Amino acid sequence: MRIIVIGKEGQVARALAERARMHEAEAVLLGRPKLDLADPSGIEDILREKGGDLIVNAAAYTAVDQAEAEPELAEAINGIGAGVVAGAAAAMGVPLVQLSTDYVFNGILDRPYREDDAVEPLGAYGASKLLGETAVAAETEDHVILRTAWIYSPFGRNFVKTMLGLAVERDEIGVVADQVGSPTNALDLADGIYGVARNLLERPEEKSLRGIFHMTGAGFASWAEFATEIFALSDRLGGPTARVRPLSAADYPTPARRPANSRLDCTKLEAAHGIRLSSWQASLEPCLKRLVMELRTSGNR
Repeated sequence: MRIIVIGKEGQVARALAERARMHEAEAVLLGRPKLDLADPSGIEDILREKGGDLIVNAAAYTAVDQAEAEPELAEAINGIGAGVVAGAAAAMGVPLVQLSTDYVFNGILDRPYREDDAVEPLGAYGASKLLGETAVAAETEDHVILRTAWIYSPFGRNFVKTMLGLAVERDEIGVVADQVGSPTNALDLADGIYGVARNLLERPEEKSLRGIFHMTGAGFASWAEFATEIFALSDRLGGPTARVRPLSAADYPTPARRPANSRLDCTKLEAAHGIRLSSWQASLEPCLKRLVMELRTSGNR
């Protein structure tokens, strides 16, 4: 199974590369400057040159707050660029897995969001990702759109690494307590993507495997609860720790509004693809072990 992954430096792309051998797959990572979703010219030629059984578009403009000042750039990458990739996949006759986000919802429901719930992004980032979903669906039927949330990993910048870094410097950290979602380990997400990819390739005529699905770590937490668990585990592993001071979102204003409820219902994914990710608590520990070891190696504890 040869998979072309768009998004060379992102958390999910790097996780797909790390997990490839486990799934008897080859992951070919493409990204800037060779392939830039903001510049769609030549994308199909590059993808055809590399070849592959399936394309995963894990590239995105993810600067949620900056997107409020750069909505056109966010739309070019997350919306128009995603559509160009989908058109290329259709022309090549290969399936596409497109990553999307909980930010397509407004977060006001009192239950986890299902795939067919009404979408209403609160900001430019969510709007650009929703544009991408629409563009992908218009260009190819042979697609899976995976909405996920709260991604963390040993790679790049994410909430877990930020918390550990702050705990090296502070005894107490204020964290928002009135936004709830599902922390999702990018390595678990990569395992799930490989499972979806294999299903798509082995059962090309099965329409129930196509469409929009939600894929996150199992279980829910607020950001403050997530931080509390990070520090409890880090402390047990000999890493940095801090007290968590719960804040309301109103206490921590940002340029972009975030959904208060980012919980996603993943039962459709399990029913169609037979895939269910581990609980966020179980997946947090192996990630923290790696990060704490890195901190020790670098001399920060």
